[in-house]
Amino acid sequence: MLYVNICVCELLFMVWSYLFIKTYQLDGYNIKTFLNHVFEFKLAYGDKNKLSFTKRMIRFIVLYFALALGLFILINVFIFNVYLVMLNCIVVFLLCPILIALSSYLLLPIEELIKKYYFKKAKRKLSKLDIIKIGITGSFGKTSTKNILANILEKEYKVCTTPKNFNTEMGVTRAILENLDDHDVFIAEMGAKHKGDIETLARLVKPKYAVITSIGEQHIETFKTLKAIEETKNELPLNIDKNGTVVFNGDSKSTLKLYKAFKGDKYLTNQVGSFAYSQNICIDEHGSKFDLILDGEKIAVSTKLLGQCNINNIVTASAMAYILGISKEDIVSAIRRLEPPPHRLEVIKNNYSTIIDDSYNSNVVGSEEALDVLSKFKGLKIVVTPGLVEMGQEQSNANFKLGAKIADVADYIIIMNDVNKNYIFSGAISHNFDKNKIYFASTRKRQKEILQLLMVKGCVILFENDLPDNYK
Repeated sequence: MLYVNICVCELLFMVWSYLFIKTYQLDGYNIKTFLNHVFEFKLAYGDKNKLSFTKRMIRFIVLYFALALGLFILINVFIFNVYLVMLNCIVVFLLCPILIALSSYLLLPIEELIKKYYFKKAKRKLSKLDIIKIGITGSFGKTSTKNILANILEKEYKVCTTPKNFNTEMGVTRAILENLDDHDVFIAEMGAKHKGDIETLARLVKPKYAVITSIGEQHIETFKTLKAIEETKNELPLNIDKNGTVVFNGDSKSTLKLYKAFKGDKYLTNQVGSFAYSQNICIDEHGSKFDLILDGEKIAVSTKLLGQCNINNIVTASAMAYILGISKEDIVSAIRRLEPPPHRLEVIKNNYSTIIDDSYNSNVVGSEEALDVLSKFKGLKIVVTPGLVEMGQEQSNANFKLGAKIADVADYIIIMNDVNKNYIFSGAISHNFDKNKIYFASTRKRQKEILQLLMVKGCVILFENDLPDNYK
């Protein structure tokens, strides 16, 4: 009977723990962030993000459930009153987040040793390769600029990039160890949530070339101030090869500030009169046309990509490609062939409606850009959004403004986030939007039901941002 009780308790505990463990993984194994989400009841309740059974997660689960099993054995062996056993089991269930934190801290030395081993292994591998190394960082447009640059460079070089938006220390390390082979160019996207993150990645890659994209208040929740973000992004130009070159996307004040402060070889883009910029822009539902001014020469360019931000990313990537020896003719040809990346202003058409999938976007600048793109389309317009997160004290104001801007473009709004819904709603109402045309959906099933109710032939639906499971 004792063993049955222990097995039942452990089984129930495993089921109960799933949401907590998945939330812990989604939070990047960061205990502080995880505990904050637990106390705010932001658990990974949905099915958008699955628990990934990585080697690290398997090690964690083994220790976590071993500790839980030990507790259940102690409870059942030393407590004889059935009600006290039940009470203690309930206490263990309630202490689940604390047990996760304990397991994490116990494993921390091992994980650090493993991380250092692979970090050094990747560093040694890179040091032996005679290749062009490029680092890309910024708040917005990192992944898009990386992909555009890779497409242009592939005319002359064999290019390896960090996959998708894998831009953490271990993400870049894995890309070097698993993907980098007989390539000519390695492009590393470098992300950060804390000071020192970019410096660590720069020490790993040791790039000779760098691209700084637009900088703004992304991850302000962890950085606290825009100045801290600027200083962190500046870790890349400060840690490139001494004979290296940096291209700065001057479409943001912060990036422009870093450009002016940098003392090495540098190029500025997206400012009139700079090394590369765009003019005579025409954007419609079919794509974008503009004149690319590159090194003083005007070139007519067309692309399937939509939006001013994408044009700015194209200009910046073109500048770096030109510096690396790609001809202007090949740059224009590559731009023409560019395909929109999945979930980033990706237009999907069928016989009944048009979908603008911008679900991988999660920042103020990108949201404004998506709404501007939506305004270029004809037909009834529906915006589906959970709003913006990780904005710290600015979150309420940012979502109020987002609601106001949606109101200027859309015919209907579907809000998917309980935290932001009142701010988005109030912002839309402040611009005289009909409150009867604002809907709330707490589940994807409900979202689908509302869309089926609102859709008409020829309508356009913008999916703006799509949050992880730990945001409602």
